[in-house]
Amino acid sequence: MLEVALSHTFAGFALDAEFTAPGGITVLFGRSGSGKSTIVNALAGLLTPQAGRIRLDDRVLLDTARGIDLPPHRRRLGAIFQDSRLFPHLTVSQNLAYGAFFAPKDAARESRDKVVEMLGIGHLLKRRPSALSGGEKQRVAIGRALLAAPRLILADEPLASLDEERKAEILPYFERLRDEVSVPILYVSHSASEVARLATTIVVVKDGRIVRKGRAEEVLSDPAVLPAGVREAGAILGARVLRHAEDGLTEVDAGGTVLFIERIDRPVGAPLRMRIHASDVILTREAPSGLSSLNMLHGTIEEVRAGEGADAMVALSTGGGRLLARLTRRSVASLDLAPGVAVYAIVKSVSVAPGDIAPGATEEP
Repeated sequence: MLEVALSHTFAGFALDAEFTAPGGITVLFGRSGSGKSTIVNALAGLLTPQAGRIRLDDRVLLDTARGIDLPPHRRRLGAIFQDSRLFPHLTVSQNLAYGAFFAPKDAARESRDKVVEMLGIGHLLKRRPSALSGGEKQRVAIGRALLAAPRLILADEPLASLDEERKAEILPYFERLRDEVSVPILYVSHSASEVARLATTIVVVKDGRIVRKGRAEEVLSDPAVLPAGVREAGAILGARVLRHAEDGLTEVDAGGTVLFIERIDRPVGAPLRMRIHASDVILTREAPSGLSSLNMLHGTIEEVRAGEGADAMVALSTGGGRLLARLTRRSVASLDLAPGVAVYAIVKSVSVAPGDIAPGATEEP
């Protein structure tokens, strides 16, 4: 368990943040300039706040009231940055060994062979960073951090400098870290799609303060938060693969409701987490017929929140979980939508993109 309480003032900006982070991947989520990187710098020992306390399990890393401020090299934290920061004169194998060199000899650690296999970098070991793609460099950087036997990994927007194709290459490796490695990860991002795929816990940072913390599916479906803005709003549904049809669709069970998505390469019975964009959800009061859309979930409206312009965000509970629907305020009024009203939510099969589907259940470890 990571416990953080920080207070620090810059010119024109004040940080006053307090949160706890369990195992798995905890994401610091917020817009640029909200204070996420300041928190990471304080955790890493690169910034001493004016007041604060950081505790990782039974070890105090910082306590300004008691004069405790461990230097970075004694905190045993692994770091993954936007740029890989590999040593250009060393091979991949030597870069990995550099991380392992600083691990305490008696520390529990992942084996080098397991890390190399998990990250798919066995064929890269003799290469130098100049011969690697951006995605390959980040995979090596992940391995170097992991082999240092850290008690916590700090990942500060590690995909921000990559294009969409390279991001899609790296995300599955972070999913494997979350599901197969015991080291907790504090992951910084302002990308809703990354957060939806990776997070077990979300800590929302806004203007230097923590405004929401909770399980990923709870926070992302809260219309009062929407840290990435209304255009990026979307909720997570838990599902399980039922079967793969011959027409190119995969059938999944979302809380007792069968949904159809474009075919995915996951075995029958595998758990999934699917991000449904609020703008892809249509609501109706009556059960529709004669539509091309195959996906329909029955639900009950929990909250209607009007935006500053013509938008309104509607939160509804369904058998598969909580959904968000982005409508116009005029549509809300014409349908007389309000808490307690029963509705049908319609979602196009092709609107659930492959990048919005991730393996694994959504429960916290």
